[in-house]
Amino acid sequence: MKTRSIVALAGLAFAAPSFAQTPEIPKLIVAISIDQYSTDVFNAHRTQMTGGIKRLMQGVVFPSGYQSHAATETCPGHATILTGVRPGRAGIIANDWSDPKLTRTGRDGKPDYAVYCAEDETIPGTNSSNYVVSPVHLKVPTLGDRLKAVSPKSRVVAVSGKDRGAVMMGGHKADQTWWWDGKAYATYRDWKGSAPKALAAVNAAAKAAIAKPPVEKLPLPCATANFSVAIEGGSVGQLKPPKPGDARAFRASPGFDRLTMQLAAGALAEMKLGQGPATDILAISLSGTDYTGHTFGTAGGEMCAQIHSVDRMLGGLFARLDVAKIPYAVVLTADHGGHDLPERNTQNAIPDAKRVGMLPNFATIDAGLAAKHRLSQPVLIGALFGDVYLASTVPEAKRAAVIADAAAAIADHPDVETVFTLGEIMASPTPSGPPENWPLIARVRASFDPTRSGDLYVALKERVTPIPTSGLGYVATHGSIWNYDRRVPILFWQKGLRGFEQPNGVETVDILPTLASLIGLPIPAGDIDGRCLDLVAGPATNCR
Repeated sequence: MKTRSIVALAGLAFAAPSFAQTPEIPKLIVAISIDQYSTDVFNAHRTQMTGGIKRLMQGVVFPSGYQSHAATETCPGHATILTGVRPGRAGIIANDWSDPKLTRTGRDGKPDYAVYCAEDETIPGTNSSNYVVSPVHLKVPTLGDRLKAVSPKSRVVAVSGKDRGAVMMGGHKADQTWWWDGKAYATYRDWKGSAPKALAAVNAAAKAAIAKPPVEKLPLPCATANFSVAIEGGSVGQLKPPKPGDARAFRASPGFDRLTMQLAAGALAEMKLGQGPATDILAISLSGTDYTGHTFGTAGGEMCAQIHSVDRMLGGLFARLDVAKIPYAVVLTADHGGHDLPERNTQNAIPDAKRVGMLPNFATIDAGLAAKHRLSQPVLIGALFGDVYLASTVPEAKRAAVIADAAAAIADHPDVETVFTLGEIMASPTPSGPPENWPLIARVRASFDPTRSGDLYVALKERVTPIPTSGLGYVATHGSIWNYDRRVPILFWQKGLRGFEQPNGVETVDILPTLASLIGLPIPAGDIDGRCLDLVAGPATNCR
C-alpha cells in the first residue's frame, strides 16, 4: 500500500488517501447529472456508446445507484448528489411543496400555497410560478460550499438546463451559476460577477436554434427503437425535428444540451478551471434527457438519439480536459429515473401498465370532510400524489380525526397503493441497509422534513402513470416511490484508477464523501447520510 504525502487546501493540510495506482490528486472535479438518466436507459444503450460514456464505463461503475427516497423528482435528486444527505435532511422534499400558512396570491387570483424548491417565497410580489431563484431552501452545504470554506481559492461553477439543477449542485457559494430560464441562460438576480464571454454566443445560438431547429440524424443503432406509438392526437417514437419557434419543444431535443455544454465549456476555459492553486468544481446538469422522456417516453428513437448525442458531447468535454493536461476526476449520475409511457409498455410485454384513472376527487373528499367535521373549505391542500396537507384552519383538536378520514377516503381509490400519515412516517426509523430493499415507508421517511412535509403521503400503484391522458403534452413521467424511478447509474473515472463494476445497490448520497476522499477533504462524522465508496480495486482504499 502506497501513501501519498499531503494535500494542501488553502494552507490547511490533510492526509491524502491511499491508492493502488496512486493517481494524481484531481485539480478539477467534474460532476455531471443527466436528468432522468435511469439505470434502465443506461443499460439499454451502454453497449452502443463510443464517446464520453464509454470512457466512464472504463472506470468504476455502479449500475444500481439509488436516489433512495420517495419523491424522485429533479430538485430533491440534484440536492442529494453533492450534499451527501437525503432530501428530508436537505430540506428539499420535492420540486414543490405546500405551506398552508402561506399568504400570497397566484396568477389565477386564488391563494397560492405552493413553494418552489429553488425560490425565496418571502420576496414581495412573487408566487410559485413567478419567482426569484434562490438556494435559501437548501439546508446543507454542497461539496463546493465545503471546499470553499477551507480553500477560498477554489472555484465552483454550476450550469444546467433548469434553475433547480444548477442551484442544488452549485450550492450557496458557487462563483457562477447558470440555467435556462425559458428564453435565455441566466443567473441570480443579484449576482454581481462577470458573465462568461461564451454566454452571448450561446444565447444567440439558442435563439437561432429555436427559430430553425437543427435536423438531427438518427444514429444507426437507434433504427430498431425508431417506431411509432399511437397517442391521443398523434404519435411518438420516431425522431422528428422540433417545430420552428417552439422553445418548449426545443428543450426535448439534443440541441438543448449542446448549448448547456457549450456554456459549461466556455466557463471552464475562461476561468481556467483545474489550472489554479486549488481544486475546482464544475457541475453540469443536462436537462434534455428529462424533457425527452416526458415528451416522447424513454424507449423510442427520440431517447436513443438523445443519449448518443450526450455521449458525443461528453467525449468532447473530456478531450478538452485531456489536451489541457488537467488532472481531473469525473462522476456521472442522474437525479432520478423514469418510466416509459404505458402505451408502449403494453405493446412490449407489460400489459398491466396504465394511466391513472379518475384520481381521488379532492373536491368531493374535501366537501365530505368539511361536512362531517363541520369545517370550512378547503380542508385538504395537495397535488395528485405525494404530500397532502391539512389547511391551517383545521383546529388542532380535529386534525387527527380529519387525517384518518382523509387517508381512508384517498386509499379507497383503486390506483392508490398506500397512504401514510404524518404519525406513521415520524414513527418510522431512519432508513439503513441496501436501498433496493427498503420498505415503502422507509423511502418516504428519507424524503420527510417535519417543517415542510405533508400530513399525508399518497403513493400510486406500481406501473401507474399519474398522467390521465397522453394528449397533454407530456406522455410519461417519474416521481414515484418505485424502483424504476429510484434506480440511476453512478460512474466514477479518474486517470490511474483500475476499472471495475459493482452491481450491488449504493446511494447517490455516497457521492460527496467519495469525491471528498479523492481530494483529502474531511467531512465531520454525522454531517451526512452517505458513505465513502471504495474506488480502488484491491486492498488499498481511497476511504479513511
